[in-house]
Amino acid sequence: MTNPDFVNLPVVVAGLGVSGISAARVLNGLGARVTVVDGGSGPGLAARAAELEAQGVAVRLGDGASLPEGTELIVTSPGWAPDSPLFAAAEAAGVPVWGDVELAWRLRKPLPGTGEPAPWLAVTGTNGKTTTVQMLASILTAAGKRTAAVGNVGVSVLDAVLAEEPYDVLAVELSSYQLHWAPSLRPYSAAVLNLAPDHLDWHGSMEAYAADKGRIYEGNVVACVYNLADPATEALVMEADVEEGCRAIGFGLGAPSPSNFGVVDGLLVDRAFVEDRAKNAAELGAVEDVNPPAPHNIANALAAAALARAYGVEPKAVREGLRAFRPDAHRIAEVGVVREVTYIDDSKATNTHAAAASLAAYRPIVWIAGGLAKGATFDDLVQGAAERLRAVVLIGEDRALIREALERHAPDVPVIEAAAGQTGAVAMTEVVRTAASLARSGDTVLLAPACASMDMFTNYGERGDLFAAAVRQLADSGE
Repeated sequence: MTNPDFVNLPVVVAGLGVSGISAARVLNGLGARVTVVDGGSGPGLAARAAELEAQGVAVRLGDGASLPEGTELIVTSPGWAPDSPLFAAAEAAGVPVWGDVELAWRLRKPLPGTGEPAPWLAVTGTNGKTTTVQMLASILTAAGKRTAAVGNVGVSVLDAVLAEEPYDVLAVELSSYQLHWAPSLRPYSAAVLNLAPDHLDWHGSMEAYAADKGRIYEGNVVACVYNLADPATEALVMEADVEEGCRAIGFGLGAPSPSNFGVVDGLLVDRAFVEDRAKNAAELGAVEDVNPPAPHNIANALAAAALARAYGVEPKAVREGLRAFRPDAHRIAEVGVVREVTYIDDSKATNTHAAAASLAAYRPIVWIAGGLAKGATFDDLVQGAAERLRAVVLIGEDRALIREALERHAPDVPVIEAAAGQTGAVAMTEVVRTAASLARSGDTVLLAPACASMDMFTNYGERGDLFAAAVRQLADSGE
């Protein structure tokens, strides 16, 4: 279905990945004249290019820098950095740059009978985004709403806003990349879960990274949800330009003050969206309703509950939604107990902030750590976890950075380094056997690498799958 705003509009789509292909197809269907540019090459990209070209989309492989003459709009994939030559050329030519989220926001359609598009309940943060958004979608589903977890997870946000059967409300996960390229975004309510250094090579500085995260609060209508344990998130709320009457709502693991969410005697409690909140509170469920009930995951549940309550969901549906929620793989997932030692896969802990949350949930720990550090430092992480560590098994290209932090802050903790040069299943089998030899009855062997995986594995998913397979092999061996 064409759109008069896009018919014959010369648009460049930057990137031939999943989001780029989706944007190209949508824009082509709207009647735009689409050219996809990508600096890469190879058989895989060539096959994707051929599919788009068969639909009337022009594709230029091996060219990620030059701006086609006459371009009036660029829609970029999230991973393209702001300092890319293509964007410098666009700025010089006065050509706007949108991300797929910005395009989706502008293409929203009114819901039947309301005249307004489906509201977006949006979530960002350094860690916990996917889990929180999926919890939120589960709660909204329990409340009888047609919804989906979309954006940086699950359903493409473009597919969601253009779905034939409209959604009542969307739970939207947004990365800092996506927020950078979404200047018009104005969610109904939003949450920033936490802030820690990440992707600084892309953003250029922590200040720029935080500013892009803070964009999620712009124009919020009902609630800006922030983390009481992370003052930087509240600072972003204070800087945001919101709708009149929008409230700052905090969440934390302690007893909540009025206008906040928290925990009292093992119960999740709302003191924000209740009558006479100075004296009253609403019980939303129990800590045991959260799966798994690790501290950082309870915080995720409170953030999801706050967004749901801001939308008007009843407490009963919050409890039902949390009980129904099942986390994705590789997120503090128990993969087995072998000879009274528990093995936990948190391969998704690809930065220090995520690893710290995982380490805080267990003790004593044989910690498997290392990989690609992405510019991170490890002193704070090791210092905070030192008393919980039984031993450490180090893997990956940047293992020396973690070893040096251990030498400074946990010198008495045994450290064994996996053989250099090994990758894949061979490497992980040896790592798990080494960890098992260090563990005692009642210990936890925790894969929480605090690093990216691509030096040894295809991605964090493969790293976690191979860990689980090695644990099963260990159990079957009887060793």
